[in-house]
Amino acid sequence: MIRNGKERDRTDKTEQSSVRSEQQKDKINIKLKEQQEKCHQNQDENIFYYKKQSELYPKKLNILPDAPGGIYVEGCLPDEDQPAVAIVGARMCSSYGKKQAYEFGRKLAEYGVAIISGLARGVDGYAHEGALDGGGRTFAVLGCGLDYCYPPEHKNLWHRIVAQGGGIITEFPMCTPPKPYLFPKRNRIISALSDLVLVVEAKERSGSLITADCALEQGKTVYAVPGRVGDSLSLGCNRLIAQGAGIAISVEYILSELHIDFVKEGDKKEKNKLGLASDMNLVYSCLGFEPENLDGIVRKTGLSLARISEILLMLELDGYIRQTGKNNFVKS
Repeated sequence: MIRNGKERDRTDKTEQSSVRSEQQKDKINIKLKEQQEKCHQNQDENIFYYKKQSELYPKKLNILPDAPGGIYVEGCLPDEDQPAVAIVGARMCSSYGKKQAYEFGRKLAEYGVAIISGLARGVDGYAHEGALDGGGRTFAVLGCGLDYCYPPEHKNLWHRIVAQGGGIITEFPMCTPPKPYLFPKRNRIISALSDLVLVVEAKERSGSLITADCALEQGKTVYAVPGRVGDSLSLGCNRLIAQGAGIAISVEYILSELHIDFVKEGDKKEKNKLGLASDMNLVYSCLGFEPENLDGIVRKTGLSLARISEILLMLELDGYIRQTGKNNFVKS
């Protein structure tokens, strides 16, 4: 068929565009291959790349319909046989959220549970720190390449995670900057690597709720830390609980869900060391991380004001509680 001049020009341009597109794909593939080879060869920096076909590729990721074709790791991968809990929550968390994230991370780590999170500001960072202070291993899943530490102030935390036997994990190749649309995508990996997801604080629309949704789709258990009615940071957690999520009022609830015996000899010794007689234990159990006033303790325990004052003084001197104001007390 004979084409006129304009038709030949359009055909030539289409063919040239197709060639450029193929050349661009080839360049991307070559660049990715170079990055993967760099990771394989860069063992001095403790960076590795595991293809999906590799025996070392995390088996837990195979449940994902869109499982990454490979993952980049600095440090180590989670042990498949070690129970793992993802702790996620608000970046702009409250002091209550910081405390809960840290304590759950620390106490779970003390019982041999690996902590998975996203290295983000707020709840994620405090959960990682708690796990490290509890002597455990923790793993951070990034929404960028391993050549970016985001947020930058968590660089020391990054080094601590790797030094203590944990790892920094991402599906994104080197030179991938932290972009907002990448973080929701990485949440499916956080939940997939975990046996249970714990949401500490979350607004009504929060990335943490995306992680919870991923966990439910993957058949995982979701727990949430309850918060005060009316607090915007508690709205997401309280709604999760209303929809059937477990209520994380103590670490023992999480350990029971994981079928981990939480009665340890060390705990028994610590209780004996505290010398918490029945009255003292009763008073101590009335306190939490929100201030409780003296009148409230009297109503809850039924003990005399003089007896309660004596016990509170003993607990405060021993460092187990502290005053936040006149006649207001919290656990230390």
